[in-house]
Amino acid sequence: MQTRILAALLCGCTLATAAVAETIVVNDEVQVRDSQLQRPKRGLSMDEVEKAFGAPTTRHATVGGAPHQPPITRWDYSGFSVFFERDRVIDSVVVGDSMVAASATAGT
Repeated sequence: MQTRILAALLCGCTLATAAVAETIVVNDEVQVRDSQLQRPKRGLSMDEVEKAFGAPTTRHATVGGAPHQPPITRWDYSGFSVFFERDRVIDSVVVGDSMVAASATAGT
């Protein structure tokens, strides 16, 4: 009996994680990020990102670089942007048409 319950719980957890989206607030508007879009993972080098995703459409100038501000670089691709600290990915975010605006607003 316990085995069946455990199996049912595992199946339910698997199904629940299949449709994952991230909710963020931008300019007081709730938006849902499509987490199914392939993007670089944290820790990849610039070379690894370029090999896997090709050349970015835009390479922004590095900012920071002072003793208490590590150098941060942004590369834009179609549908997402990648942020690097020195030469390693620290985050990648979905932008533009890949983001679906929800009807709710922050604070309501």
